[in-house]
Amino acid sequence: MDVPAELKELTATLVSIETVLDLDAMRREAADLEAQASVPDLWNDPEKAQQVNSQLSHLQGEVRRVEDLRRRLDDTQTLWDLAEEMDDPDSRAEAENEIGGLRKAIDELEVRTLLSGEYDAREALVTIRSEAGGVDAADFAEMLLRMYTRWAERHNYAVDVLDTSYAEEAGIKSATFQVKSPYAYGTLSVEQGTHRLVRISPFDNQGRRQTSFVGVEVLPVVEQSDHVEIADDDLRVDVYRSSGKGGQGVNTTDSAVRLTHLPTGIVVTCQNERSQIQNRASAMAVLQARLLERRREEAQNAMDALKDGSNSWGNQMRSYVLHPYQMVKDLRTDYEVGNPQSVLDGDIDGFIEAGIRWRRSAAA
Repeated sequence: MDVPAELKELTATLVSIETVLDLDAMRREAADLEAQASVPDLWNDPEKAQQVNSQLSHLQGEVRRVEDLRRRLDDTQTLWDLAEEMDDPDSRAEAENEIGGLRKAIDELEVRTLLSGEYDAREALVTIRSEAGGVDAADFAEMLLRMYTRWAERHNYAVDVLDTSYAEEAGIKSATFQVKSPYAYGTLSVEQGTHRLVRISPFDNQGRRQTSFVGVEVLPVVEQSDHVEIADDDLRVDVYRSSGKGGQGVNTTDSAVRLTHLPTGIVVTCQNERSQIQNRASAMAVLQARLLERRREEAQNAMDALKDGSNSWGNQMRSYVLHPYQMVKDLRTDYEVGNPQSVLDGDIDGFIEAGIRWRRSAAA
């Protein structure tokens, strides 16, 4: 390893990251949020209080992350200089090992600077739907729900499941959940598309190989500034008794809510809260997000119509193969790993980072 060249390259990359993130501006914003968080009556508006504290925690974490990397890089440079001066092979080896960790951490941080889209800083609404493949698809949908919640747990991101529709034999027909962390939308948006599973079906008594498909939709959470107006006459509201696995309190009253937006035909359901009022508020948030995405797509289509052609990702984006060999491969970036179980346990950062880089290069 050419350590001086590696250190020079890592230093240049970190300087670029510090410039793009604008640490001084981030510190000023954090100080402003700290002032807001200290106002005694902040919790009179719990939603605003939660938002302020979430943004503050995220900003402080980002600043600390960059500062820690800067300190580690400077310490490694000093360690290498001393090792060279004293001709100390142990110190040289220690510096080389630290460079490997720094390379990984700085590459991960660099991906964060690529999230500059209009809604990338938002929290995310994710919907998973079983598609072709019958009971295997429903089971695969539940596997992906677990994969994303495990991924969120790895990063200490809060997840709020808004709606779950269980399949009759096994798995789920669909589920919608919110990932409550800044930049969750920009991060997870590259997960949108059709996911494909190939395996020996545990539901086939002849042990045949089965291919099944699950669709993943990722939307930004709507904020008050988005102004997506929904007229009362455009909305049909149905209430019904929640369905689910037996014994749950949500099943005892007509608390589930189904909203139908008549002009577009968009239907949203929410049944995971005990209160009809809470379910209606959650369903309205999802409907607002879908209408916002529809508006964004219409604007994008209008822009694409002015170009010679548009960049299409294609629908099928990742394959999970459990038989006859073990592999998970992203069909857009060609990023792949040979341990599907670790991926299904939430280890998807490599796929997400590759997807974000690919998206930026495709848009260039």
